[in-house]
Amino acid sequence: MSSDMFALDPSVEEVLNISTFEDKFDVKDFVSSISERLISHSKAEPGPFEPRPFIRTFESAVDRLIEIRKNLQRETDTLEKSVKQAERDYSKNITELNGGFEAVGKSFGSMESKMSEVGRTAIRIGEQLESVHISRQRAQAAYDLIDYYNHFSKGDTTRLDNLQKDGGKEGRHQAAIILRRLSTVAREVDLPSAEKTRENIDKYCEKFEKNMLRLFDRCYRKGDPKMMNACSHEYVAKNFLTFRQHCAQTLLDFNGGASCVQIYVNQHDFFISRNRVQELSEVESGQLWEILPDPDSSPPKSEPGLSALFAEIRTTVAQEAQIVQAVFPNPPMVMQVFLQRVFAQSIQQYLELLLNKASSISQLSFLRMLHLAHSQTSSLVEALKGFDLSHLTSRSGSDRAVTDALMASSATPGGTGQIVPVSVMLETAMDELFMPFTEGQKYLERESKNLGELYSSYLYRFTRYHESVSKSKTSNLLNRVVNQINAAASNTSSTSVSTTTTAQAAAALIKFSGFGNAAEREKEKLGEETVREEDGKISIDVSEKMLKWHAEAVGRCVEVSSTSDVPKNAFALLRVLAEALGRSYVEAALETSLTRLENRDPKLEPDLSPFATLRMADMICHLWQQYVNIALMPLSSSSVTIRRDMVIFNTQTINRIEGTANALVQRVTDTVVAWLATQLSKQKRSDFKPRNDDLSFARVNTEPCEACCETLEKARDVAKQSLTGRNLEVFLTEVGVTFHTLLLDHLKKFPVSATGGLMLAKDLKSYQDIIATFNMPSLSERFEFIRQLGNVFLIQPDILRSYITENYLGRIEPTLLRPYLAQRADWGKEEKALEGLFGEEGEHEGKGFKDRLGVSRMMRELEGLRIGDGGGSAFSGGFSFNSLNARSLGI
Repeated sequence: MSSDMFALDPSVEEVLNISTFEDKFDVKDFVSSISERLISHSKAEPGPFEPRPFIRTFESAVDRLIEIRKNLQRETDTLEKSVKQAERDYSKNITELNGGFEAVGKSFGSMESKMSEVGRTAIRIGEQLESVHISRQRAQAAYDLIDYYNHFSKGDTTRLDNLQKDGGKEGRHQAAIILRRLSTVAREVDLPSAEKTRENIDKYCEKFEKNMLRLFDRCYRKGDPKMMNACSHEYVAKNFLTFRQHCAQTLLDFNGGASCVQIYVNQHDFFISRNRVQELSEVESGQLWEILPDPDSSPPKSEPGLSALFAEIRTTVAQEAQIVQAVFPNPPMVMQVFLQRVFAQSIQQYLELLLNKASSISQLSFLRMLHLAHSQTSSLVEALKGFDLSHLTSRSGSDRAVTDALMASSATPGGTGQIVPVSVMLETAMDELFMPFTEGQKYLERESKNLGELYSSYLYRFTRYHESVSKSKTSNLLNRVVNQINAAASNTSSTSVSTTTTAQAAAALIKFSGFGNAAEREKEKLGEETVREEDGKISIDVSEKMLKWHAEAVGRCVEVSSTSDVPKNAFALLRVLAEALGRSYVEAALETSLTRLENRDPKLEPDLSPFATLRMADMICHLWQQYVNIALMPLSSSSVTIRRDMVIFNTQTINRIEGTANALVQRVTDTVVAWLATQLSKQKRSDFKPRNDDLSFARVNTEPCEACCETLEKARDVAKQSLTGRNLEVFLTEVGVTFHTLLLDHLKKFPVSATGGLMLAKDLKSYQDIIATFNMPSLSERFEFIRQLGNVFLIQPDILRSYITENYLGRIEPTLLRPYLAQRADWGKEEKALEGLFGEEGEHEGKGFKDRLGVSRMMRELEGLRIGDGGGSAFSGGFSFNSLNARSLGI
């Protein structure tokens, strides 16, 4: 059946189009669009499914698609043929064009070669013409120079006068060049009449220079921007500015322009103003001068007169920078001369007035004013660096010798005479400004002397108090310190680091602090004024104030000193601080406490007040070392040698103070132990062998036990309030171990009855409880042994053997327990029963604890403690501050 007999649905006709396949194509959507209407008709009709409409439709669609594919293939073939033909035509055109371009390139290459040849020929001709022209100019200039020289030899200056009158600005400029050359020629000519000609030329040159300077001065005065109205006289000002520029350029070509620059600077209103001269000769009085000598007040940041002067300098330099660039052909040199004059005259004059007035008040006033002036001057220098004209070149075409002459003639005292960057010149001027006050050791000596005076005056009452406490010794504290310092200062030739640093520190304090003289002066002022207990106590507030003064001095040192001197100066100031805060303050308080303990009656109750001094000393040293670590050590980072010396000196200082503190703690420990021994010696023989059982049981503890517990409790509380860390641990351990030794001896001295054993057990339990509050495990084990040992007086005789051979006491050799067992009231009866346990003393002599099970390290030490004499202890732990050391500083 032909497909034409069955027409396709219009919707299917629209799908069977070439445009359907141009965009994104989906087979499912395509088949669905063809069969969609057929499916709907099939569903609508009743009966079985009829496939023929579908077959006819898809057959027609396939035929139509085949037809479309054939048409598309024909079009593709046609287009491919057209493209191939176009490619052949394009290739042919490109080949023809390449040939044409090659021909054109060859033509241009040939033309370029010919033009280059012509150019080289023109250059050679130009060079020859220039050489001829230069030769002609030289010949003409030589001819004119000889002619002018002949006229001067005859005394005739008419030609040169006419050149100046008729030539105007250009004529004067040419006359300047001619005169400069004539002066040079006149010095070289050696003829009979040359001397007279030279005199004529010099006179005329002098006259010419005076005329030009007169013109420049008149133009400068009439064209002063401060004397003119910008609107009504703008044209006149411009003309005067141009004429001043002409005068400056002419004088530059004549003799280097030095005279012109000097007139400009010398007659500047900033230097000759009557008000300015009066301001620089007076210093205003105000609140600043009341603050300067007070070390507790913050140092001022600025001085009104100096601030006003620097503000005017900034304004004036900003204006003059514009004028100099517009007028002078060599602005960098003129600006350098102007700025050097500002520093050498205006700033230096006022600075000397300020420092002289401050010096008449006090050392601190002088140093604070020096630091203030240095800081403000540094800010001024940084601001003036923005006016650097060194990038500008001279507008003159004259010889280099002219510029060199200007440099040499314009050099001021202290100047270099050379054009240098403004930043370098300003730094040099500032260094020269402060050199009289900082050269050598002047500044460091003043700073050290100031600190010494402040510290000695501030600690005078403190020193007097400790001196009065130490009167019982052969020499007082102040004399001893001075003697020690003198002795250390005499050892400066020693080569060891320890001796050298100590000697340097002593010499610094002797030289700068005025230790003895200042104290005598203060004593005369105060007369016989009595000192109080509070005057001799050390405190954090005093230390903070001393560190604050020192930090201010270090800050001034960093600002005023050169970078290379900062480490050395910081070390010198550290030595002054160590002598004042370390030796004269902290160490003096510790030594006084030690002296009091040594002079105290040993029969009195122990004095624990030195622990408060120790606590403050520990806090002060910790604060001091933190300050050294944060503020001083970083300043020595540029010098490894000085940094190492600072660490060694600081460590030696702290070790010396720790030694004094260690002696003090040892003395306190000895007094506590001696007092405990005294209380134990008051034990009555009837305490542990009472006659009236009811009365004995009414008491909780014996009187010696209560006194010892009270003493131990006080020592514990005071130590925990004042000591920390390792220091607390060592002290409590030392007291506990020594008291343990005393108890071991104490138990061998008193017979104990059965009822007395209960009282002894209560005493030992009290001792154990109070020691347990020390929180020291080693002490707890020792006093547990004491308690177990006390139980031997309580147990029945029939179990005594098992008690001492087993349990806790089983770790101890029985022969060591015999002295204690002998104090039992029934020992006479039980000795024979236990005789086999102890055996012969010779058998066990020399045997250690190795034959016993569970021997501990504490029990091995116990054997030696048992034999102790119960006397003083050795504080071997050593008191320690949190000081700096080489490891903590990374050295």
